[in-house]
Amino acid sequence: MGHEGDGVAGPAPDRVAPEPPAGFVSCDQTIERLYYYLDGELTEQRRIEISRHLDLCGPCVGAYGFEQELRKLVANRCQDHVPDALRDRVARALSEESAAAAD
Repeated sequence: MGHEGDGVAGPAPDRVAPEPPAGFVSCDQTIERLYYYLDGELTEQRRIEISRHLDLCGPCVGAYGFEQELRKLVANRCQDHVPDALRDRVARALSEESAAAAD
């Protein structure tokens, strides 16, 4: 591949990939930290780096959007409704337990 005379273009030998700018985060790093980003568990500097990357990278912003929507769907669909009677029984039991422990 990329050998002289084989008709396949390869990288120019005198070209060197530019250095990434300071604070640059790769796609791999962005995807690896996406859950922490969504959970707000990154330092401010890391959040800024990921935000910048998402502003410039279509595939990563697509992954971000998918994960964000999936979380909303799961949060909305996976809520159990606790009957009021059960909630009252648990509250009474906790009150009684607290009163007994205080004696």
